[in-house]
Amino acid sequence: MQKTQNNSNLIWFRNDLRTVDNAVLCEAQKNGNPLIAVYFFNPNHFAINKSGFKKTEKFRAKFLIESIEDLRAQLNKLNIDLLVFHQQPEEVIPELCKTYNVNFIFLQKEWTSEELHTENAVKSNLDSINWHKVYNQFLFHPEDLNFEIEQTPQVFTNFRKQLEKHVEIRPELQPKIYPESNRIANNTNIPTLNDLDFDHFETNPHSAFPFKGGETEANKRLEDYFFNTKKLGFYKKTRNGLVGVDYSSKFSSWLANGCISARTIYWQVKKFEKEYFKNQSTYWLIFELIWRDYFKYVSLKHGNQIFKLDGILKKDYDWSSNQTHIQNWMNGETASEFVNANMIELKETGWMSNRGRQNVASYFAKALELDWRIGAAYFESLLIDYDVHSNYGNWMYVAGVGNDPRDRKFNVELQAERYDGNKRFRSLWLQPSLF
Repeated sequence: MQKTQNNSNLIWFRNDLRTVDNAVLCEAQKNGNPLIAVYFFNPNHFAINKSGFKKTEKFRAKFLIESIEDLRAQLNKLNIDLLVFHQQPEEVIPELCKTYNVNFIFLQKEWTSEELHTENAVKSNLDSINWHKVYNQFLFHPEDLNFEIEQTPQVFTNFRKQLEKHVEIRPELQPKIYPESNRIANNTNIPTLNDLDFDHFETNPHSAFPFKGGETEANKRLEDYFFNTKKLGFYKKTRNGLVGVDYSSKFSSWLANGCISARTIYWQVKKFEKEYFKNQSTYWLIFELIWRDYFKYVSLKHGNQIFKLDGILKKDYDWSSNQTHIQNWMNGETASEFVNANMIELKETGWMSNRGRQNVASYFAKALELDWRIGAAYFESLLIDYDVHSNYGNWMYVAGVGNDPRDRKFNVELQAERYDGNKRFRSLWLQPSLF
């Protein structure tokens, strides 16, 4: 790496792995300083967590590697180099700041404990650097709300009604192309699965999520789901499906990694409505984006309480940590075929439908009465589309310590009959040799 003489800006990518509609990138470009970018495969993210699971399993790792490969390619088009390290940020960023005379660090604003801990570890090794944290993961920008974050409604419907017809969605942001002189010598490598202690694997042929990571793939999926097949127009009818690629939009994995923004999806729905038609399904996709926002505001409001056993309702239930019950649930060996099929799908593919997630989480928390945080940690490990806010928000919700005022328990057998009456889904995962 050559040393730069001018003051530089450093953009630290985390869960915002895109160039289009990336507010951090656009902010970092404003003052015209030379710009370099960095991403860390932090070893802590691949360690065993306190529940005994690898924090990031192979499915998420593969999608992440693909996303970083694509991010590097997209930044290259802007003449911005992405440095990639398989180290902890606090070990590397101070050296980068010296080498490249960095005086501004730009990053997506996060507020959950692990991200803040890492930021603080970096800050403790740095002097006189200007930090610019930018909100970059919302549909409704926090500065545009018509209420204070502390006043975020306890019920989703109230949140939605306060915002959807009263707060405008900001336009998409487009990045600038830098001159060729912005380039640096970049000999850093993106780690392989092997480097992260995983074996290479092929995607399960039955997977409902056979997609790759990255901004390019996210846009390809959007183009196909919206404009080529017009499946968006049937979303509300098919979204509770269990088998196949197209029963839902499948945007969640790219959203979770920031390969595409909620705003980009929103404006593309609006484009579809203008060019083709508007119906309940086109609205329902936006409705789901609002749910995603809601869980982010819930975690902004309540902080680390979302990770605590009593949840945001601070309800005291009697939870178990029976290891046999936990293992049976994880391995798809419970008394419920429907739960088992969903859990095997998760184990084999890193994916599970929304309908499946609600059922297996309810079964874990309400039927087995197990510590819901263990289930949430298992999901974190395996789900390609793991998002801290949605994951813990949904688990609290089904466990009765979150935002559901009704504290419901799913009847998994009735759900199986309703959504898998022909047993196609159960047969696929419980007897895969038949397919």
